[in-house]
Amino acid sequence: MIITPAESHDVEKLLAFREEAAAWLRGIGSDQWSRPYPADKLLATIEAGTVFMLRDGHTTAGTITLTPDAEEGLWTDAELAEPAMFVNKLTVAREYAGQNLGGRLLDWAGDRAHRAGARWVRLDAWTANTALQRYYLAQGFSYIRTVSEGAAVNGGPRVSGWLAQRAARSADHRFTDRTPAPARLPLAA
Repeated sequence: MIITPAESHDVEKLLAFREEAAAWLRGIGSDQWSRPYPADKLLATIEAGTVFMLRDGHTTAGTITLTPDAEEGLWTDAELAEPAMFVNKLTVAREYAGQNLGGRLLDWAGDRAHRAGARWVRLDAWTANTALQRYYLAQGFSYIRTVSEGAAVNGGPRVSGWLAQRAARSADHRFTDRTPAPARLPLAA
C-alpha cells in the first residue's frame, strides 16, 4: 500500500469516505461525524498539505490528517510549547477493517512527526465514543483530559474533546511512503 498527499480532486472521495464511516458509526450507536464536514475546510487542509491518502491500487483504503496546528481551545500553553503534531480524521474503509491499517497509519504519523522533530503525536477523539477511546489507549496513547467547552469546527458544541498523546517515534509502518519529507517544526531544535 502507498501513502500519498491528498490532492484537491480527492475532496469528494474524502467526503464520501467520511459519510461511509458516519453510517457505520450510526449502525453501532454512535453519533460521531453525524454533522457534515464543510468541503471548503477539507479543501483548505488538503491545500495545506496535511491530508494523506492510503491507496491500495486505485482504491482508497484509509486517510489521515497530520498537522502541526492544534485545534483552538484544547491544549494548554505549556503543552503547546512542546513540539507536537496532531492527528485528525483517521478513517479506514470498511472493506479494509480488521487489518490494523488504523494502527499502522498512527505509526506512520508518529514516524513522520518524529522526523519533523515532534516530541508528541496528539489527538482529540469523539467525547462520547468510549470504544474509540479504548482503541487509542490500546495503540499506546495516554489519556490527558476531556475538554467540553468550545465549539466544533463544523458548528455546534464541541463533541471531540477527549485528549490523548503518545511519544513521536520512528516506526516500521510497512507502507510505501510517497509523501515529501516533513518540514521541521519551529520548536524542534
